[in-house]
Amino acid sequence: MRVILRFYQYLNILSLDITTGAIVCALFFAKIFEVQVKPYGLVALGLTVWIIYTADHLRDAKKIKHSASTKRHRFHQQYFSVLVCFLCAALFLDLVTIFFIRRQVFEWGLILATIVVFYLIVQQYLRFLKEFFIAALYTWGVLLLSITITPITINTEHRLLIVVFGLIAWTNLVLYSWFDQVFDQQDEQNSFVTILGKRTTHFFLYGLFGASFLIAAIQVTVFTTSAPILILSTMNIILFLLFTFRNAFVNDDLYRLIGDAVFLIPAIFLIQQ
Repeated sequence: MRVILRFYQYLNILSLDITTGAIVCALFFAKIFEVQVKPYGLVALGLTVWIIYTADHLRDAKKIKHSASTKRHRFHQQYFSVLVCFLCAALFLDLVTIFFIRRQVFEWGLILATIVVFYLIVQQYLRFLKEFFIAALYTWGVLLLSITITPITINTEHRLLIVVFGLIAWTNLVLYSWFDQVFDQQDEQNSFVTILGKRTTHFFLYGLFGASFLIAAIQVTVFTTSAPILILSTMNIILFLLFTFRNAFVNDDLYRLIGDAVFLIPAIFLIQQ
């Protein structure tokens, strides 16, 4: 069991579980929007997510002049040159792959890529809004493969699902800032909690949880109890329990392992007929 946990920790440090989660969530929305996603699109999405997260971690690791406080940043410091080589290879492969994806996806993907580059440039000035922008970009990237080419009409029920998913992504990132507060302060990294404080973050997190539950309740009451809203609610409940019983998940970065694994839950929807 410990070997499996250690292996998964390395997958998490390398952002490979986040990449897998993005692909799973993209397929989740593709099924909702009745779109058959091409393999090239999934490869491009996975590479793009990995490139963004790895570039962000490498930049943070480079900025920290001492030995980083977190395992993730220490790993990126130690293997900086190797990861840069993999990053360049992934970037080249991604550039080749995007020429095989659908035209609409490609056009909207260029807009998203431009915004991502802009984000990476101004990220240090976003302060407590950093988590919001990352969540928004993540949500847009996950939706890109399906919402741009869906044959169905996007209705209010679909929009509510998207909002709940975005809130969950935002909650996940703010939750990490809570757990990483001490490390971020030691490494002089800006985050939601280091800027606004633990008290404000505490109330804000419960506000995000409440907003997601409220929207889910509205959807179930006004529309119907669908599998997608139940899956998203399950993801929100797990994050809620993670924060409520946070002291039990501090060791070995369990909070991050569980928090990232939450985005694999939509795979349940994919195996349904």
